[in-house]
Amino acid sequence: MHRALTRRSFLQNAAWTGSGLIILSSSRLVHGTQANSKLNIAGIGVAGRGGEDINGVASENLIALCDVDDAHAAKTFEKFPAAKRYKDFRKMLDEIHKQIDAVVVGTPDHTHAPAGVMAMKLGKHCYCEKPLTRSVYEARVMANLAKEKKLVTQMGTQIHAGSNYRRVVELVQTGAVGKIGEVHVWMGASVRKTDGGSPVFVGPPVPTDMSQPNAPDDRPPVPATLDWDLWLGPAEYRPYSPAYAPFQWRYWWNFANGQLGDFFCHYCDLAFWALKLRHPTTVEAQGPVHPESAARWTIARQQYPARGALPPVALTWYNGGAYPPFVKERNIPAWGSAVLFIGEKGMLIADYNRHELLPKEQFADFKRPDPFIPESIGHHQEWIEACKTGGPTTCNFDYSGALTEAALLCNVALRTGKKLTWDAANLKAVGCPEADALLRREYRKGWTL
Repeated sequence: MHRALTRRSFLQNAAWTGSGLIILSSSRLVHGTQANSKLNIAGIGVAGRGGEDINGVASENLIALCDVDDAHAAKTFEKFPAAKRYKDFRKMLDEIHKQIDAVVVGTPDHTHAPAGVMAMKLGKHCYCEKPLTRSVYEARVMANLAKEKKLVTQMGTQIHAGSNYRRVVELVQTGAVGKIGEVHVWMGASVRKTDGGSPVFVGPPVPTDMSQPNAPDDRPPVPATLDWDLWLGPAEYRPYSPAYAPFQWRYWWNFANGQLGDFFCHYCDLAFWALKLRHPTTVEAQGPVHPESAARWTIARQQYPARGALPPVALTWYNGGAYPPFVKERNIPAWGSAVLFIGEKGMLIADYNRHELLPKEQFADFKRPDPFIPESIGHHQEWIEACKTGGPTTCNFDYSGALTEAALLCNVALRTGKKLTWDAANLKAVGCPEADALLRREYRKGWTL
């Protein structure tokens, strides 16, 4: 699809798709309005998923790459030898901010906000991996700062760019299953490591309260290639352990939000987009609670208010456990992970790559609507083009910040053991002061937003 057509289509459909698109003033366009110019980009956290993000913007000028672990980031460093190398993103931004237009943040979750906020305060457009932040407060800061500075932003929910999600949104928004008041989202896999070190998802496993590990008590030496103090960044100090880095950090509260934090933004993105959701009014959750390790399974329930003519929605999230009971009871396909919309006229089930209207016999002669959401030019490419032209992105920090807040509130409810009544305007759990320390995490000395 031609760029001009894609951008025009995005503008025409922004209000309809409910993706939170924002048109930016020309004060933040790169190199004037030269859409064919290349961006000057710096990467922060360039191994693993961060390395894939760097590959996604490799059409542009990669000025500098920053990672705290030389060995873990070696492939990316070798692939882009002209980029200047750093270990501390603060030093990098201090030294080269006048040379760059934008940053890509692919660090572990606990460093997303410090890196993204520093870059945006310097006026740099920002692409940041999901979830946008480690805490609810940080997500709101990121969203507000991007809006204040009129910057082009995109959260790394790459599946949002796929055709399947677009077709599901069209079915929901044209009333294929009628008004929807109930959504169930399950991420049924647990994670294991292969011999080669890549994660493999298996499941759904049987939940158990006995599966939560304590903090590691071994004290192996820090690898020579890793700056452990910089890896910790703003997080509370923990001695180095391979149980934390380079991959397992996702499963410890000190650095992230477990499997829920990892996948809620991918799967519930579809519900947020299709139903124009934003902030829940109540949140409650159940699962094993441990002071150090994130829950291996969670069931969380959120209530969303009416949005204009759209009715209130009850969203239930399940991760790491058995299939929801109604999957078998109602003859629903037992997909390993899925989003199930329950409407007045039927049901719609979807995952990343497929979807079905249910019951099948009821929709045998269904004529689906003509596509009206344009195909994406690519999740990274959307952001690149928008940086150059001032056009929209589909997962800007206003949209993805609210999605991230909703995800992280599930863990706040779990860890407090309370049903939260959420005051989104004031970022407060009404009548639950113990939530405050979880909504806004304290930073180690020397680290700020």
